[in-house]
Amino acid sequence: MIRVLVADDHPVVRQGICAMLEVEPDLDVVADVGDGHQAVSLTVERDPDVVLMDVQMPGLDGIEALREIQRLCPRTRVVMLTTFGHENYVVPSFKAGAAGYLLKDVSRAELVSAIRRVAAGESLLDRPTADGVSLLSQRELEVLSCMAREMTNREIANTLFLSENTVKTHVSHILAKLGALDRAGAVLRAWKQGLIPQYPAAAGADNHPDGG
Repeated sequence: MIRVLVADDHPVVRQGICAMLEVEPDLDVVADVGDGHQAVSLTVERDPDVVLMDVQMPGLDGIEALREIQRLCPRTRVVMLTTFGHENYVVPSFKAGAAGYLLKDVSRAELVSAIRRVAAGESLLDRPTADGVSLLSQRELEVLSCMAREMTNREIANTLFLSENTVKTHVSHILAKLGALDRAGAVLRAWKQGLIPQYPAAAGADNHPDGG
């Protein structure tokens, strides 16, 4: 059995997630909590294999709770599950040690698969898709092409006739889908997978984009 703790400050959302997981024969929801401090204390007490953690939590922010769990219970894997897809949430989550970052509009099958993968020791960040085209929407591919030309979010928004907030969301989805920590890393992985024809000269061999 894979032991799961669900942390979300919205009771209806939390109960819905628990109900989805409890029908799976290999998943056991050992606790559900509504704030970050409880998430940490019950992780220590119940020793779950996987924690599903909302980013914005009362008492203790979800990312701070993630850091505490990583410090106190390094065996426990944490997947951030949230409605917030912007870079200022995605990248700090990765750096704090999250095993994955999923948006709440994922299907039950995707959520269950993610839990099983991280419980088996896999990181959702370490295995970019072998078929990125099937995961990236046409609009995300257009944004990715602009990212490869080192355009800012504002420039991308003006080019594609989008709002900057919409561009930020697309960029965050691209980072999550390609398993990249930053924009340069996403462009490099996209180039390796053939999603863009050529990696920009400015980020060539002497400037490893995975470095920041």
